[in-house]
Amino acid sequence: KTRRVTFESNYSARVPSPPASDVTIVVPTYNEPGRLAELVDALFAAFDRARLVLELVIVDDNSPDGTGALADELARTRRMRVVHRSGKLGLGTAVVAGFDVATAPVLGVSDADLSHPPAVAPALGRALRAANADIVVASPYIPGGSTPDWPVGPPFMSRLACWLARPLTPIRDATSGFFVIRQEFARGVPIQAGGFKICLELLIRGWPVRLVEVPYRFADRELGESKMSLREAAQYFVQLKDLYLFRWRAPAPTPQQHRILTAAEVERLS
Repeated sequence: KTRRVTFESNYSARVPSPPASDVTIVVPTYNEPGRLAELVDALFAAFDRARLVLELVIVDDNSPDGTGALADELARTRRMRVVHRSGKLGLGTAVVAGFDVATAPVLGVSDADLSHPPAVAPALGRALRAANADIVVASPYIPGGSTPDWPVGPPFMSRLACWLARPLTPIRDATSGFFVIRQEFARGVPIQAGGFKICLELLIRGWPVRLVEVPYRFADRELGESKMSLREAAQYFVQLKDLYLFRWRAPAPTPQQHRILTAAEVERLS
């Protein structure tokens, strides 16, 4: 009588499972093919040096220039996911869509144009762990940070936006697009703003308590066009109004604790 032997289960048992991701970074894209491959390489190299396992999620808003197809190609050999959306639906909702498919316990956000230095991204994750923080926000507006490549107008408008949010949160750069946050403070938060100020929404509606800021040098984009517009600025004022009303109706359950790390401390964590 012939004996049938099955190798599948034994073979599967010998193949090690891939390590779980430590951090998921979400990168929203719209017409960003110029430096996307460079960004992907730099992010994975930085996390490898820091001995952290990165999961990268690209959320593309149906870019007509092939950015989504390029992301798909890059994802063939990386620990990456690509979310394709039907149109240009906004950076805030793109981040939420990325968070929805993320698997890591720590979720982060970065721009696609290398204005946020990839080498700093692992330090955000390490800072969150070392300081037992709920959220770590990268800021050019604290000691050790800078915006050397910006013309006069954008820094003034950005600082004004941050100043208007200060009664809501002690974070100096509450409008930052470069941060990491524990999953439990990001998943399921009813985000109301579709613009790019997703960090402020999470700070107020998710209400993380242990806040950390780290300095970094913001490098203005070299390729492509900025997504900032008068429409985005107008939406920000509407967002601020809604958040002030939200906080007035739902007073803070616990006070937030705020800590600023020095550049030297961040360097040790990189």
